[in-house]
Amino acid sequence: MRQVDVLIIGAGAAGMMCAIEAGKRGRSVLIIDHAAAPGEKIRISGGGRCNFTNLNAAPQNYISKNPHFCISALRRYTQRDFIGLVDRYGIAWHEKTLGQLFCNGSAKQIIELLVTEMNRAGVELRLRTSADSIEKSGDGYVVDLAGERVRCASLVIACGGKSIPKMGATGFGYDIARQFGLDLTEIRPALVPLTFDENTLAPLKPLSGISVDAVVSHGKTKFTEAMLFTHRGLSGPSILQISSYWREGDTISVAMLPGTKVFDALRAARARNGRQALQTALAELLPKRLAQLIAENSKIEAHLADLSDKQLLAVEKAVNEWQVKPAGSEGYRTAEVTLGGVDTNGLDQKTMEAKSNKGLYFIGEVVDVTGWLGGYNFQWAWSSGWVAGQAV
Repeated sequence: MRQVDVLIIGAGAAGMMCAIEAGKRGRSVLIIDHAAAPGEKIRISGGGRCNFTNLNAAPQNYISKNPHFCISALRRYTQRDFIGLVDRYGIAWHEKTLGQLFCNGSAKQIIELLVTEMNRAGVELRLRTSADSIEKSGDGYVVDLAGERVRCASLVIACGGKSIPKMGATGFGYDIARQFGLDLTEIRPALVPLTFDENTLAPLKPLSGISVDAVVSHGKTKFTEAMLFTHRGLSGPSILQISSYWREGDTISVAMLPGTKVFDALRAARARNGRQALQTALAELLPKRLAQLIAENSKIEAHLADLSDKQLLAVEKAVNEWQVKPAGSEGYRTAEVTLGGVDTNGLDQKTMEAKSNKGLYFIGEVVDVTGWLGGYNFQWAWSSGWVAGQAV
């Protein structure tokens, strides 16, 4: 039976970061993945340019049943630390909106960085390899790797969540948590487009492909980013963000002209040219097809001169206080991450070790820590992987 100090299941962002840090400490490390290449989610992220972190990454940008859990890891290995690593490799990057950092070139540069660091740390990477069974054995764990049994002192679960199953994502990490008696929080797709029922969708279908800058709200939570009408419902950054907070049966509120006093604009248009149609005036503020739909839904066919202030206020409400109830989401197929996971009450926040199982660690997406859209989840992967790498 082969013996290693550390066996890591999952060669994604968190797993590779953990492997690097453990290897640098002189630990013998084997990292496995069932995929044919490491870091597949890194490769496709950010449109192939990898949104590798966010300048604003802080605990308030993460969702968890225990919002304080992520503080230690994020403070010990920050976005500045990872940026420093990227800079040492001469990888050019740029900031987009809201602190999001992307590679100027390919996301593969980040994967190459991590693989090079693992090689320098003496880490063994084994691909197209799955863990068939895991059992506790004395002070460590025995894992069956397609007939080869490997004993390890520390076992790290870094195999992610259920999002994007076409890339091989499964709930395996949750199965391992259950096997060893750890609790799970509610697991659901997050950062995912929302869908409508047919009655809601039918009149909106002509808007498919139209994008507006919007404020999308759910309760007290709101996001100000682009929103996209799709053939199934709504997408775009603001919708992906709010999807992590939305639940079935809930209504979301949308302002499609945030910062614009639509009532004042329409009154001014009425004063300038009272013979103008409502949809014509709205088309100066909104995409033409959207303006037409709002006018049609208002059931106003008169000229602006014939419209009362009350009617103009109703139009403003339709534009900036649109209340809509999604029927569901597009699910794990297009979800960028999985919300929920291994309950952090069962983990040590300084090491990511399971409190009830010495030597068993959970890091990255499999844990109940979910970041906002925009590089936050990668930063959680780097931070949680780094702290576990100091402990295994």
